[in-house]
Formats: sequence, structure tokens, C-alpha cells
Amino acid sequence: MGHSNVTFFSIKFEQEIFIKLIMKFSESLKKNHQFQFVYKNGRSYANKYFVMIIKENGLEINRLGISVSKKVGNSVVRHRIARLVRESYRLHESVFNSGLDIVVVARSTAAEANYFEVESALLHLAKLHKIIKVYLY
Repeated sequence: MGHSNVTFFSIKFEQEIFIKLIMKFSESLKKNHQFQFVYKNGRSYANKYFVMIIKENGLEINRLGISVSKKVGNSVVRHRIARLVRESYRLHESVFNSGLDIVVVARSTAAEANYFEVESALLHLAKLHKIIKVYLY
């Protein structure tokens, strides 16, 4: 009987390690007060497609928040932009410095942007903020 508890613990421990490896360095900003704090206290830079606001959070992880207004387009367009930003960040998350709250606000021009333009715009803003570990371009 005691042996099965050890096996269960071992499997549970392996699952926790696996989840930590998948999640890597980031979480999401979800609450309005979290966004408001970054808006009021953070630094911002903008380009053609996005405004990026960052604020140090005192944690070992980054928290990413994405804001796409109804002015940008209908729900399909807004969700598409959010997915492109999230995926671009996910793929480049290892080159971002950690301990930051990052809010990305989409501009109306982002509605026509393809993945490569979104990726380039996101990395451009990160470079302006000097929050990127390795300059890719």
C-alpha cells in the first residue's frame, strides 16, 4: 500500500515539472486593476500597429496583457489580433527580460496585419523598451 503512494507522488511531481516547462516564463494579466496599474505607472512606446506599456512587477515571471478595442474591428478581427500577439510573444518569450508586466494595445491598423508584421512590430517595441536579451535583427 505504501508503495502506491510513492508511485503517485512520483507521477504528480513529473507532471508539475512538465507543466512548468510548458508555461516557461509568463502568465496573463487578467484583472482591470492590473491593466490600470501598468497604464498609470508604466513606460510606453508605439509603432504603426501597437502601443506597448511595461512596468516592472517584482516577480520572476512576465505577465502579458493584450487590449484590442472594438474600434479595431469585430470580435473575429479582435480575437485574431490577440492570438497573433500571444503566439508571437510565446515563440520569443525566452528573449524577453523577466519580471515585467507587459500590456500590448492594438491600434486600428493592426486589423490588416499578418503574422510576420505583428511579430516584427512586437520585437521592435521590445527593442525600444530595451527589454530584449538578444537582439534578433
